[in-house]
Amino acid sequence: MSKDLVDMLIEGSKEFSVLLNERQIDKLIKYKDILKEWNQKINLTAIEDDKEIIIKHFIDSLSIIPYLENKDIRFIDVGTGGGFPGIPVKIAYDKINVTLLDSLDKRIKFLNNVISEMDLKEIRACHGRAEDFGMMEENREKYDVAAARAVANLPVLLEYCLPFVKVGGTFIAMKGSSTEEVDSSKKALDVLGGKIEEIINLNLPFSEATRNIIIVKKIKTTPKKYPRKAGKPSKEPIL
Repeated sequence: MSKDLVDMLIEGSKEFSVLLNERQIDKLIKYKDILKEWNQKINLTAIEDDKEIIIKHFIDSLSIIPYLENKDIRFIDVGTGGGFPGIPVKIAYDKINVTLLDSLDKRIKFLNNVISEMDLKEIRACHGRAEDFGMMEENREKYDVAAARAVANLPVLLEYCLPFVKVGGTFIAMKGSSTEEVDSSKKALDVLGGKIEEIINLNLPFSEATRNIIIVKKIKTTPKKYPRKAGKPSKEPIL
């Protein structure tokens, strides 16, 4: 990868107080190469340009790191797709324990290939739907942080993600430029035990793109009937 792209990765990450070392940069470059190679076979991302991958996948993923309270946490990335934000966060924060959850088996094969080729530890890729996975005893309220990036509208996301989060933990919703969904999320927050703590508006370095990071604190236990059966949260959001 050209020096310009490496410099962009280093400088863009610094915007979010992430200081990447040479080993971490090498891993991110290797990740980019595996992503592009597999993307020829299965649809992982519409973004194929090296510069865009660095900005819109890697730096975007690292933008949530200032909102992780410490490095020694259990973190679940719900609807991870090509591994965002979970894998860049894992590369930058080696001690974090990461679960990558996705409903498409072919994506899980890709993620397992990345984990194996890059020799990443304390990270697993799981095939399943959030609605089913969140009902399992071993996953329910077991995570310090859940994150989701461009998966669904906020009321739906809250039902997918809050059941995973311990009381006192955090759900991080990574959204685009609009915050309109926040107004329609009041009932879901109340029912599922969440409270919006902060909304951070940011510009992605080296681009015109704006993002909103919505920080939701888990303030009480999620009732046992949530999440509802697969498909129900998206068809009938809690509004």
